[in-house]
Amino acid sequence: MRRFGWTGKGFTLIELMIVVTVIAVLVMIALPAYTKYTFRARRGEGQELLLRLANAQERYYATYNKYAQDPVTDLKFASNKSAGGYYTIKIEQLDGTTFDTGYIATAVASGSQAGDSCKDLTLDSRGNKSQTGSNTANGRCW
Repeated sequence: MRRFGWTGKGFTLIELMIVVTVIAVLVMIALPAYTKYTFRARRGEGQELLLRLANAQERYYATYNKYAQDPVTDLKFASNKSAGGYYTIKIEQLDGTTFDTGYIATAVASGSQAGDSCKDLTLDSRGNKSQTGSNTANGRCW
């Protein structure tokens, strides 16, 4: 009578197939959870970029009595991309007005972050935070 398990000669084909099946099931469960986690973790990079831009905008406004139009030339940002390159910053006029009265800053998700359910994050000169996507399954966007 042969028992399952280690023998002096090795594993049987059925035992190996059971191990492969268990590993495949674990990967099918773990991979989506890991992907959702990486989206949430990278989202902080976009939030940080917008908050840093808002601080720089207020300093610029205190000096020039209007908001900046370009983060690189006006606010002296090294680049319009976030540190990891997952977001690109864009500044527009608030409600079609001039930059004298307000702005809307958008962190546009790019690269692998473009698949995040929050999509692009926005912050305006009034402190309103929003996103273009609707996130119901992967934590809060802000």
